[in-house]
Amino acid sequence: MDINQLNLTAVIEQVGKEKNIDKDVLVSALEAAMLSAARKKLGPHADLEARYNVDAGEVEVYEFKQIVNEVTNPTVEIGFADAKKMDPELTQDAIGEDLGIKLDTRDFGRIAAQNAKQIIVQRVREAERMMIYDEYKNRKDELITGTVRRFERGAIIVDLGRAEAVVPTREQVSKENVRAGDRMVAYVLDVLEISRGAQIVLSRTHPNLVVKLFEQEVPEMNDNIVTIESVAREAGFRTKIAVRSKDSDVDPVGACVGMKGSRVQAVVQELRGEKIDIVPYDQDDARFVCNALAPAEVTRVLVNEAEHSMQIVVPDDQLSLAIGRRGQNVRLAAELTGWKIDINSETKVAEEREQVGVSLSRIEGLTEFQIQTLYNHGFRTMKDVANADEILLENLPGIGKDVAARLKSGAMEFVKVENAQKPRVKGKTKTSHDSMLIFDALVERFEKEGREEELALSALEATDDLIQKLTDNSYLDLGDIYFEDVQNLAKTVEIPLEEAKTIHAKAAQVLSLLSEGAL
Repeated sequence: MDINQLNLTAVIEQVGKEKNIDKDVLVSALEAAMLSAARKKLGPHADLEARYNVDAGEVEVYEFKQIVNEVTNPTVEIGFADAKKMDPELTQDAIGEDLGIKLDTRDFGRIAAQNAKQIIVQRVREAERMMIYDEYKNRKDELITGTVRRFERGAIIVDLGRAEAVVPTREQVSKENVRAGDRMVAYVLDVLEISRGAQIVLSRTHPNLVVKLFEQEVPEMNDNIVTIESVAREAGFRTKIAVRSKDSDVDPVGACVGMKGSRVQAVVQELRGEKIDIVPYDQDDARFVCNALAPAEVTRVLVNEAEHSMQIVVPDDQLSLAIGRRGQNVRLAAELTGWKIDINSETKVAEEREQVGVSLSRIEGLTEFQIQTLYNHGFRTMKDVANADEILLENLPGIGKDVAARLKSGAMEFVKVENAQKPRVKGKTKTSHDSMLIFDALVERFEKEGREEELALSALEATDDLIQKLTDNSYLDLGDIYFEDVQNLAKTVEIPLEEAKTIHAKAAQVLSLLSEGAL
């Protein structure tokens, strides 16, 4: 069928409306199709041009040939006499110019017409793909709703209506059971332009998914009264968000929770039961960290600005709650606030304070107030004092220039002596205090040698479950085990006394071998 037998103007109008494609794109497709059909018939070397005639409603194809006196290449040349027959007004001055000859498109044949049809279909599809990309490229970082259609190599394919999106395996929540036909709300992670058109990448694990869901549920966020300052998420398990209000009369936490918890429950339901902690943001970093550790109660906070870390002290019965299952609560709080957080019980801190007092009191003339000041500012060992900047020490409350100089020189002398001694852990002649000094020296040596992992709990060769219990209760290396009372260890970790004795002995044995260079 000759493509020009159709009412092309009507076809262009109809297809343009149905596919929502610009007319210029369709005209370009028609011209390319007819040009391809003509080239099939006349060969690749013919000089051809296709133009859409709006008035006639057809695509006209022209073959251009140079007017010459004597034809040597009939594909691109035409004799003056033949050209004169086509255009009687030609003169000898036209020799060397090009003559456009309108071709009869009915001569192109069925195969050429079929090829033209394929080109038109291809161009229309390309135009549709580009429209989809243009439509979705500006929807990055938004929420989108679709229907789960199928699964391909672990990825979830979501039908968005006019397009399909993909949820890669890494962006899926492992706990979620997704089936074909399920409705899915996801975060638009990226919109990529590929050869097949647009690839829309969705995420169910991104922290901003929670942010966008709250923005949908909380009108005060749309009004920019309540804002989410930071978010920390372990997808499928728990999320913490920090919120603040620009209006003193609006409670940011209450606005996010809603009447009888309606707003937060809507978000939880969309996340399929994921726990959400909403904490008030505070410009005071210490208060913000305390808020982030909720529901645990905090007794004391010791801030180390130099290392951007905080030591959090909690009652003994609140330690597990503050750390959370597998350390989740403290991990999310650290991510939310941007501070490194170390949590200890009051009992352990009291013991540590006593040990620090014993260590630092070896420098003559230090008062209890000065020792406490050093402890509050993160100084735990002689090494900490020896490595400290003297000006920093001078500016500490109750220290001053003279005490700082004496502190610095005394600590450096002690560290020098300790480093000169060969570390040994075993042996009944060593006191607990001496063992701690030796362990500090061992740690320092291993840090310089890049062997810190040898002091980790993995050296105990215990079960993964036991190591996890120890970690959850702040026993993080062999030193924590070795310097702990065995009965207290058994009680804290909730293991039999005999098992506590075994791992305590194992820690002592490994430390002894390490200090002697046997491992």
